[in-house]
Parts: sequence; C-alpha cells; structure tokens
Amino acid sequence: MSDSLPRSSSEKVRRWLSNKRSTWTAAAFALVVVIGLSVGLAVSGSTTATTSVPAGHTSSAGTLGSNARSAPAAGGAAGVITDISQSGLRLKTSVGQTVTVTYSNSTKYDEGTKSLPSSSLKVGEDVLVYGTTNSTTIGASQVTVESSGSSMFATSSAVISFTRGATTDLNEVGEIPAGWTQGSGTIDAGTSADQATKAALEKYPGGIVDRVVKLSDGEYNVHYIGVNWPHHVFVYQDFKVVGAE
Repeated sequence: MSDSLPRSSSEKVRRWLSNKRSTWTAAAFALVVVIGLSVGLAVSGSTTATTSVPAGHTSSAGTLGSNARSAPAAGGAAGVITDISQSGLRLKTSVGQTVTVTYSNSTKYDEGTKSLPSSSLKVGEDVLVYGTTNSTTIGASQVTVESSGSSMFATSSAVISFTRGATTDLNEVGEIPAGWTQGSGTIDAGTSADQATKAALEKYPGGIVDRVVKLSDGEYNVHYIGVNWPHHVFVYQDFKVVGAE
C-alpha cells in the first residue's frame, strides 16, 4: 500500500495550505499597515503640536511669516507721564494702559526741534516714546515732549480699550491691502518705523505699538497691543493712515 495520499486528497491539502498562507500573509500585511499608520499619526500629531501657533507669532521651528517674531521689535506709545525715576518713567495712554519706559545712554530727549536733558521731563507732561517694545515695556531710543493738544493724547471713540476676556469683532475700516494676511511682510525699524508709529497713534490713540511691518506693496502694518480694537493699522508710504482692523 502506498503511504501517499490519493491525488485528489493531496490537491485538497495543497489548496488548504495555500489558502492558509494567503490568509497569514494578508493578516501580516494589514498589521504592518496599521502600525505604520499609528506611527505616522503620532509623528504628524507631534509635529503639529510644536509648530501650530497663533498667526503673527513664532514657533520654535520658525515656520511662520517673516514678520512673526519671538524677540522685541521697534514700536512705541504716547501718554501722560505718571512717574519718573533715574532709570526711566511710567506713562498712561489715553485708554488707561500703563507703559514702563526705560532709558539707556543712547536715549534722546527733545521737544520740537530742541534737545532736552532727561532731567527736564516732568510728571503730567505728554510724551511720545519710540523704542524697542517688549510687551508693555519700551526701551526708549527717543522721548519727545508733545503739545497737550495733540490728538495722540485724546480719547478716540473708535478705539476699544482692553478688557480681559472680552471678544471684539475685527471690524474693517478704510482700505485693507488686497491679499493681506497676518504673518506677511517684514519687520521694519529706524525712522520709517517711527513715522508709521506716530501716524497710527495720531489716528488711533491709546494702543501700544509692538512692531511695524513693511508689506510687499510698500505699506506699513502697525501692530497694536493693549486695546481690543484696532489690532492692525495700515499706513501708506507717505505715512498717512488708510485703514484699520
């Protein structure tokens, strides 16, 4: 008697083993795909967690637009001097924001075209400060005594003062640059940034300018903090305000 199975039985066994191998192969492939997807999602979630940040700010990866920043930038504020010390002063804006101003050896003081010593500054005077803004502290490059009749020290009905937890619709006023998005443009500094800061504060007093961004069309986006509206004031190349949001 032969030890081999009948031909029909052998074929059945081979088909059974073949089907089993196919099933095992498919199962193994599915397992690999699931593991791969899990790893991919974990990596993707990790990347998003480290690079997803509010518009107009930087992430550790530095992936946002060129005006996004993690360091202080040129800006300024206008207000009434409320306190003076050897190292600087404090001022209050027309909407009640307190700003700390620090001096350096290079800080300049003037009134109109006349240079002043720092010792001539007095509590109660209206000043416009240019410098490097870091939150509500400004490292002053220039402190200018202004006329008390200047519009920078009046309370504008258009400006909405800051209230913690309050939300404000970003109403658009005037002309907003076509195609503008937060994060576009490049940080500006020097005389042009100072002129754009002054123009914005004359039109919309009370805010603190923490950066000036030059857009591709030559306009300036003056960014405000310390108020609920406006957040962005747009200033044309001739330093005239053309819009806000």
